[in-house]
Amino acid sequence: MTDKNADAQLLNFIYQNSQMGADSLGEILPMVEAGTFKEGLRAQQKEYQQIHDQAGRKLNEAGYDEKGINTMQKMMTYLVIDMKLMVDSSPSHVAKMLIQGSNMGIIDAQKRIHEYESVADKDVVKLMKRLQEFEEKNVERLKAYL
Repeated sequence: MTDKNADAQLLNFIYQNSQMGADSLGEILPMVEAGTFKEGLRAQQKEYQQIHDQAGRKLNEAGYDEKGINTMQKMMTYLVIDMKLMVDSSPSHVAKMLIQGSNMGIIDAQKRIHEYESVADKDVVKLMKRLQEFEEKNVERLKAYL
């Protein structure tokens, strides 16, 4: 028997984390020169969006509303991104920023998996693990640009 409240909490975490990834890349992409690096970032954004959409669907199917990232948090994130990229928008610098963000996501995901694995629905935990593995692959892929 799973805890529906745990499912909602974990799904909202996945929803917010993937939203932050997709939205941050949306802010970064216009500042990156065309090429292989930019295409990799577009693919990364697409995967974040797919995970985000899946978490939103699962929340709605369970009768819950999604809790997105609040406007102030988004504005602060975009401001920091824009300031950092005004100084340096090289692939190396962008990769470093994204690796730092992904590492935070990996740590948070692992904590959530340990916290919810025994009480949340196995499909919800599986989606959390998908997000974590995706973040880990992002870090490995981005290391080539450092």
